[in-house]
Amino acid sequence: MSNLAATYQNLRSSQSFMKRVSLVLKLIVAVILVVFSVFPVLWIFSAALDPTSQLGSQSLIPPQAGFQNFQKLFNDPLLPFWNWVWNSIKVSGITTILSISITTMAAFAFSRLRFAGRITMLKAILLIQVFPNLLALGAIYLMIEQPGHIIPWLGLETHAGLILVYLGGSMGMNIWLMKGFLDTIPRAIDEAAMLDGATNWQIFTQLLLPLLRPILVVVGILAFIGTYGDFVLARILLSKAENYTLMVGLALFTNNQFAQNWGQFSAGALIGALPVMAIYLALQDQIAGGLTVGAVKE
Repeated sequence: MSNLAATYQNLRSSQSFMKRVSLVLKLIVAVILVVFSVFPVLWIFSAALDPTSQLGSQSLIPPQAGFQNFQKLFNDPLLPFWNWVWNSIKVSGITTILSISITTMAAFAFSRLRFAGRITMLKAILLIQVFPNLLALGAIYLMIEQPGHIIPWLGLETHAGLILVYLGGSMGMNIWLMKGFLDTIPRAIDEAAMLDGATNWQIFTQLLLPLLRPILVVVGILAFIGTYGDFVLARILLSKAENYTLMVGLALFTNNQFAQNWGQFSAGALIGALPVMAIYLALQDQIAGGLTVGAVKE
């Protein structure tokens, strides 16, 4: 009995030791990941406070830290920073609202209605999303430039044309994501409403739409961030400084090889990150729920 007790005690000690080792390893990995994630933000914040605007001699704690870069950013009449911020929020906000509206109705049709070519259209949407967007830049430019001669407010140098391009690019995966969530909602809800005489539009707006709030938040966040942080399309379709979005405007601080203002660039990047950060903090519960609930088919 004493040998069995000693063996059992040794086994318990070994398991306890392995748990402690596993916990220490997890903590080490967690610390490394946190440092890896936070360090770039700290470096950008440090560069924004450094009046020299030189990344080559940048230190984490600038010797003469101050808000000179923010003052230059706000007071430069040739660089309408706040106009860029407003353009980005306007374009991203309108794109998000329209994308959610169209995506939700399209996903409802694919999930609840049965019509010829439904599966083929779903596969085609998924196939189109496989190809990189950069392959279509030339075609996108011509699609916006040529109709702009007939409809000027929808051509080049217009935010309406840019929004139209963003809508086309954000539809594919969002429709699949929304459809997957709709498939988890029992069809018995639709059938019970039909027995009471409800139309498809009433079922969609009064019964299903309130249940879609978590996934609507996720799709909205994805659409907003995707358009808010875009540089390539906005740079191609917009060439006037007053029409620039924030990402395109910030590039002006770094595209001059003789005078690269990294300090003002960092200050603008910090301010530009605030809207996205605020949205994440305000909707973090709905984001987690939307990403997990739609991933499981009941």
